[in-house]
Amino acid sequence: MFKKGSHLYLGKDYDKNLDIMKQELAEGENFDLIVREVRVGGRKAAFICLDGFVKDDIMTECMKSLLALKKEVFLSSTVKSILEKGVPYVELSTENKIDELLYSVLSGSVLFILDGSEEAFIIDPRTYPARNPEEPDIERVVRGSRDGFTETIVFNTALLRRRVRDPKLRIELLQAGKRSKTDICVCYLKDVADPALVEDIKSKISGIAIDALPMAEKSVEELIMPGNWWNPFPKVRYTERPDVAAVHLFEGHVLIMVDTSPSVIILPVTFFHHLQHAEEYRQSPSVGVYIRWVRFIAVLASIIITPLWLLLALSPEILPASLKFIGPKEVGNVPIFLQFVIAEISLDMMRMAAIHTPSPLATALGVIAALLIGDVAVKIGLLVPEVILYTAMVAVGSYCTPSYEMAMANRLMRFFILLGTGFFRLPGFIVTSILVILLAAFTKSLKVPYLWPLIPFNYRALKGILVRSPVPIQNLRPEILNTQDQSRQPSPAYKRRREE
Repeated sequence: MFKKGSHLYLGKDYDKNLDIMKQELAEGENFDLIVREVRVGGRKAAFICLDGFVKDDIMTECMKSLLALKKEVFLSSTVKSILEKGVPYVELSTENKIDELLYSVLSGSVLFILDGSEEAFIIDPRTYPARNPEEPDIERVVRGSRDGFTETIVFNTALLRRRVRDPKLRIELLQAGKRSKTDICVCYLKDVADPALVEDIKSKISGIAIDALPMAEKSVEELIMPGNWWNPFPKVRYTERPDVAAVHLFEGHVLIMVDTSPSVIILPVTFFHHLQHAEEYRQSPSVGVYIRWVRFIAVLASIIITPLWLLLALSPEILPASLKFIGPKEVGNVPIFLQFVIAEISLDMMRMAAIHTPSPLATALGVIAALLIGDVAVKIGLLVPEVILYTAMVAVGSYCTPSYEMAMANRLMRFFILLGTGFFRLPGFIVTSILVILLAAFTKSLKVPYLWPLIPFNYRALKGILVRSPVPIQNLRPEILNTQDQSRQPSPAYKRRREE
């Protein structure tokens, strides 16, 4: 072993090399560390690996091949060439930096040390503990693929490549976290994505200096996205669907995959990216337009319906005569504003309880929420029926939001407007609504305006958002991404068919 610069390197002394690896990997303290010493061609050698990652059948074949090597073979050829031919496995590499060797073992590879060699050999027969690809719970579709990303990054890259068979697809591997050494993949189309955007993202990931990334993709997002961390609007989009990830890749977006997480980061994105769902493109264009507009209405209702009804209940004088029926006939024992605050907090409590409730007890939780809380609260005068009705409507609107992160942001915005309306009535409703719009307008996702194409205005792009266009006329990529190849097809497909 010797030191060069800031790195330690292996030497030719087998015993010293093995001792340093045992010491660094804490043999005797880590029960899952395997150190198997053998003799190969008359030389001392050792296999070092972690139990649970290694495929036994592959390692058995590798050991058989190595143990069958004769001493005379090492006299006529170099050690590296002998092992490259003698190990019956595709993934074999060499390394002499001790830090890299430790990383390889802790990642699941097998380290092979041979006496007289300054380089160690890394065999990669690892298999990860993983579940099968399943359809994501929050991105279900009636028709379409049922596979989804998993917690294993190698599986995720395979799912993406299955849909993107383009030689220009780049999946670059980076590491972040001084202790966790988390694998992070940056995926993009080399001849489509903006090179400046790709380099900016890679430099931000390379600049991460934290010790570990225990929360995987969420930690990466907060470390690489500039701006106000307290802004609730999500500046990236998460997806667990490979088809959704592939669509954004073809548009010119960049994907970030983080090992141990089934959620893939899409960036940059706008507000309207969070309102689109794969179901719209699994139906005919007319049905897709209807679904999209119902979703828009539901999302808008989830933000303003309770503050607006509270405003009309507190200020009935602003209602025309034909709408005087709006508002409670009897307020009850609790002020109407406080009733909405109680209902909002109770709704979030029910949501959190549903997450932590075992599946067999989910029905019982629904009965408790409906009967004991809702019905009894009305009977004793704690809440009026209209409060429960409109709170249930905003809950449905939140569940109609495809992005869970956007639904949570909308919930905070609704509560903010509700507080302003409760304290200041009409002026409070107007001012808080304007502040929410301004917050969204000044938000950016990697220099991309959050409300584009509404602010700044772009008619062609806005039309594509409001109306789900048929695939044959989707021939241009979003201008805001500054892609190298703007056109997705030479001319609209329906025009080509007419010409033919």
